[in-house]
Amino acid sequence: MKMKFHAFLERHWQQPSVLGRILLSPLSRLFAYLARQRRLSYRKHPEKIRRLPVPVVIVGNIHVGGTGKTPITGALVNALQQRGVRVGIISRGYGRSSQAVHILRPESSAAVAGDEPLLLYRQTHAPMAVGADRFAAGSALLQRFPDIQLMVADDGLQHYALHRDLEIAVFPAAHIGRTLDVLPNGCLREPLSRLQQVDAVVLSQSSLHDIDRAKAAWQSTLPVFSSRSTPSLPYCLRHPERTLTPGSLHPNASCAALAGIARPERFFRSLADLGFTLQHTVALPDHAPLTVQDLPVADYVFVTEKDAVKLNPTDVPDSVYMLPLQTHIEPDLAEWVCRVVFHHADSPA
Repeated sequence: MKMKFHAFLERHWQQPSVLGRILLSPLSRLFAYLARQRRLSYRKHPEKIRRLPVPVVIVGNIHVGGTGKTPITGALVNALQQRGVRVGIISRGYGRSSQAVHILRPESSAAVAGDEPLLLYRQTHAPMAVGADRFAAGSALLQRFPDIQLMVADDGLQHYALHRDLEIAVFPAAHIGRTLDVLPNGCLREPLSRLQQVDAVVLSQSSLHDIDRAKAAWQSTLPVFSSRSTPSLPYCLRHPERTLTPGSLHPNASCAALAGIARPERFFRSLADLGFTLQHTVALPDHAPLTVQDLPVADYVFVTEKDAVKLNPTDVPDSVYMLPLQTHIEPDLAEWVCRVVFHHADSPA
């Protein structure tokens, strides 16, 4: 029943119906009111907000999901590290088996850490902790790694119990200028007006031209950045040095793809754009658990980066390939963060 209702909402968000608006709009007005009151309660009672001893940069969104936030967070952390900043990452760890604080280790699993945190940890090699209480997660991480200079909170925009020095919201360029509503009539966690209160916006899957479009649509002067994630060649999970091109496929080979992400159709389209013809696709719910037994049968099976971290490379067959993404942000977001937080373009030390 829950899955059917979620599927109904997804269809309504993509193609709104008159009946859906009539039924859901009153609930959305109530949701927006409660979200606004929750935020105001922290403003009125600042004693409820806890502050870590290092600057905190929030990277979040006002959408329910599927904005491309995780690749942007990873790209920002990597760029900060290249500037000499010692970065720590904290996250709730959606979909994990516990809400307790867990400091990630090389042997951490997606079930314990969450799929997106584990992906960030492997991509950046930055110290990272997950937990429902982001302050407790940050405190534990600083106790283990006291040389951390800056904490990046992944998906913490609505976690008002944690003090933040900067708020960065990720927003899909495809939604610029669209009329968007909050849950359940729309796909937003908070009203669109919330963007006027953040410190910067990063447009996902965008061009530099979209920056001007966004500022005009929102009548805003806040800093706006453009980002784009582009796929590289797929590589074999068991043998990462082995990459794949459409021309290197065996004759008459079958190809299948599996994606447990918010927008699986984007993944399938990326493979098609690279020249791979898919005979079979499997779309799982976002953050769905995954085992080798769940993989489709084909000569070549493609999975997303987020799904790949759920699999043990030693258990998967040689036919399983991962499609990596490279994310670029313009102008230089890491430089802007350093200038605002540290008052110069590089690490404070």
